[in-house]
Amino acid sequence: MNRLDRLHAILTHLQSKKKVTAEEIADRFSISLRTVYRDVKTLEQSGIPIIGESGIGYSVMEGYRLPPVMFTREEAGALMMGAKLAEQFADNSVKKHYESALFKIKAVLRLPDKEFVDSLTSQISIYRGRMPLDEFPQQYLPQLQKALVDKKVIHIEYYSSYKEEFTSREVEPIGLCYYASSWHVVGWCRMRNDYRDFRISRIKKLIEKEETFDASRHPSIQDYINQIRSESELQEIAVNIKKEVAKYIPEQKYLYGFVSETKCGDMVQMKFLTGYPEYLGRWLLMYTDSVTVESPDTFKKLMCTLTGELKNIYP
Repeated sequence: MNRLDRLHAILTHLQSKKKVTAEEIADRFSISLRTVYRDVKTLEQSGIPIIGESGIGYSVMEGYRLPPVMFTREEAGALMMGAKLAEQFADNSVKKHYESALFKIKAVLRLPDKEFVDSLTSQISIYRGRMPLDEFPQQYLPQLQKALVDKKVIHIEYYSSYKEEFTSREVEPIGLCYYASSWHVVGWCRMRNDYRDFRISRIKKLIEKEETFDASRHPSIQDYINQIRSESELQEIAVNIKKEVAKYIPEQKYLYGFVSETKCGDMVQMKFLTGYPEYLGRWLLMYTDSVTVESPDTFKKLMCTLTGELKNIYP
């Protein structure tokens, strides 16, 4: 990146956040702190109102705005790919806003880049597979984003598919998480007096209350996830799979806690780390006599139990 492009990128970065430290700029653009100070001084001399506060960072004076940003062809292509993913993995409310934002982005593209994006759009498809319909089509990602930033308590009416009943909850949300093909909100549930994970598609009604909560009393969403992982009782399981079968499961194994594999003659030994051995065991049953358990003995007994259940059905 030449210096002119870097100066433009630094200004864009400064406008993207309330405060930006010199270290952050140096890390992003792989330059020294001395170069950061020199580049910022150059921007100031060109008339851009940059405010520097010792020990805090840089900011651009409120009210100043950079002229319309010009995207490169690669950046425009990356945004289009993001839109394709949003179509499949975001809820309807987010899809609408993403589509609107993409139209605005296309408006500032040069004509050749617009043609590039339009052509590429028609040639890329993302297949999610057949998924079950959400319990309630009305979803609340934008409201939850606002509640997270404003530190507002939310009231929800939540459907438990396990108990097949509705409950009313007051929750102090700490973050959003996407897994198991669905968005989830994690927060402190006042009814359960503990942290709970709520699948957003099972929220029938959501109201943001006027009441705020003290976010410092809760962990960040990443800290919470790390804590759950560290506290879970993970078990290491080693199985031997025939080589001609193992080559057909390069992707599925990662869903079951796959850690490593070692080739041993005609067999491949795979190691898994899981807190749900029965879940792993039932998956391995589909490979019948192509799989043997190496360790531990408790998992061997579990597989015996599972195969015994099958034998009772198919004697």
